[in-house]
Amino acid sequence: MAKRFGSLTWLSFRDYRNEWQMSGCFVLALAAVLGPMLILFGLKAGIIGSMLDQLLHNPRNLEIQSVGAGRYDRNWIDALSARDDVGFVVPQIQSIAANLDLKAPQGKDIVQVQLVASRPGDPMLGNLSEQLEDPHQLVLTASAADKLGVSKGDQLDGSVARRYRGRSDRVHLNMTVVGVLPQSRDQRVAAYVALPLALAVHDFRNGWAVPELGWTGDERPLSSPRLYAGFRLYAAGLDDVTRLAGYLEDIGLQVKTRAEDIAVVQAMDRNLTLVFWIVALIGLLGFSISLGASLWANVDRKRRELSMLRLVGFHTGDIIWYPILQALLTAFLGWLLAVGIYYGVAWVINHLLVEQLQSDSSICRLEPLHLVVALGVTLLAAGISAGLAGLRAARIEPAEGLREI
Repeated sequence: MAKRFGSLTWLSFRDYRNEWQMSGCFVLALAAVLGPMLILFGLKAGIIGSMLDQLLHNPRNLEIQSVGAGRYDRNWIDALSARDDVGFVVPQIQSIAANLDLKAPQGKDIVQVQLVASRPGDPMLGNLSEQLEDPHQLVLTASAADKLGVSKGDQLDGSVARRYRGRSDRVHLNMTVVGVLPQSRDQRVAAYVALPLALAVHDFRNGWAVPELGWTGDERPLSSPRLYAGFRLYAAGLDDVTRLAGYLEDIGLQVKTRAEDIAVVQAMDRNLTLVFWIVALIGLLGFSISLGASLWANVDRKRRELSMLRLVGFHTGDIIWYPILQALLTAFLGWLLAVGIYYGVAWVINHLLVEQLQSDSSICRLEPLHLVVALGVTLLAAGISAGLAGLRAARIEPAEGLREI
């Protein structure tokens, strides 16, 4: 059977090559349909995909901000963190206590920065969050670094002041800048620090001692649980923002999100995807009907040759594959030409708009998986359209060839 199929494949491809003018027209017709569809989908994936990537890669779009101060204990924070739609959460101290005075060795002015508690996995910091190993390290925003005139690796004098038992106290810390956030990530004059340091600053300003840092004061009552004034919360994904915000509102919290901006881009994505599939379906259906009709006519034209194949020993099932193999070859060559057209047009589009593009982005782009899927769909459509012609070929009787000799 394998030998017969190999011989049939060879004969089918020889016939395809001998009628190269007609075969070439089929290939060009398919490329003319598939090429524009690949370009259309590439534009959709490039424009909308870039917008979705920017939404996803900017943690601000995943952030859910609580409005006003609250009282949250550690168990409540841990329960929130355990939800599947939560990507990251870290408790925050009272805003009145969340500031730190910083001074560069070569600087003359003291800069007060907003203190933001962080921990490993912080989406705002990325890999920098892993470097906040102890209370003597911090990550500055670009605005804070500019005011201080420092960069990564520089040393700073950090200080915290309080009014305690009728007198003013100030404690100092030697701080190391382990990173600087870009302006696009956070525009505040702020410093991201390890959560233990933020809690230490809070305790010190409340008159409590912090033995770990050598700060004196009253002993903090261990019987009462620590309560946090707020939290910094990020959803696990764009689709989780609305659901997580709804959950928080249901339990009585007021929150702010960028859900409306996300919804606009997602709606554009859904609508353009629908338009693409409608166009793709019409194009593939039209080409399939055209290819099927052409193969049907080709079978009728070659009734004598196909009947002779039956005479020399090919079975009915073998003959069915004759037009199908030619259709699959047409599909592959048409797809190959369409891919070449796509890459050429995509290069022109991206080259013309290079000044409007951000780094590592493109207006027209497709992933290798998209091209493989396009090939699979094209082969399937071609195989189905050739199936009827194959059944037509299988019904040809061997005697038809003898009558025409």
